[in-house]
Amino acid sequence: MTKQNSAARTRSVTLPRAALLLSGACLLAFAGCTDEVDSAAADAIAAPQGVVQMAQAETAPAEAPATQAVTPAAEAPAASGSADVEALMEEGPLPDVIIGDANAPVTIIEYASMTCSHCADFHANAYPAIKQQYIDTGKAKLILREFPFDPRALAAFMLARCTADDARRTAMIDVLFDQQGEWARAENASAALLNIAKLAGMSQDEFTTCLNDKELQEKIVETQQRGQAEFGVEATPTFFVNGDKYSGSLSPEQMAAVIESHL
Repeated sequence: MTKQNSAARTRSVTLPRAALLLSGACLLAFAGCTDEVDSAAADAIAAPQGVVQMAQAETAPAEAPATQAVTPAAEAPAASGSADVEALMEEGPLPDVIIGDANAPVTIIEYASMTCSHCADFHANAYPAIKQQYIDTGKAKLILREFPFDPRALAAFMLARCTADDARRTAMIDVLFDQQGEWARAENASAALLNIAKLAGMSQDEFTTCLNDKELQEKIVETQQRGQAEFGVEATPTFFVNGDKYSGSLSPEQMAAVIESHL
């Protein structure tokens, strides 16, 4: 990936800690939304398979549809830097949710913002194939860490953390990315987020309680600040693959080449 292309596929505005914490008033406004669920929005959100996975997460995850195998790029993109793997894996403000085998030889850490279009692009166009070819086969594991750019992203991350378990959190993250256009730029984002939360099994009261959780809000902001201060994260998505740093929405072929270089 050229430097120009990489810049075009990242979002690189970081809000200071105080600005994100001051967004608490915005989150309170989110929590005060109506108990009514807009039927049109609910129909739009209910369609993706991720919602079905949320409903089934307590029993067994839904079987993923077959994805075409990825042929790794002839050459992996150059890393823009690196970080100490042990430092990256140290316990942070919030527990990591590991997707895949915890003992997989390749560790992918992604810093993302829920309102980042390039993050959504990666999860729509690269992640399914990478998951099937490398994560589901025990070759790699993925850890997604919160790096919110704005109050809506912060609220979405909070709601994902307030789900019943890790499986539901992962499924909700998938739906939030898949339906990003339905809530991230909506005039009434609170109603759209409430629709998703209810489909994940969250009540109106639980929705309100979650967005009023100051401790959770602090920990998500601390996760963002740690990524920036300790590991130099300045844009989303930013990936660390066994410590090597890549910024931008890598294609399936590029990510496959990076993973293969560590196997």
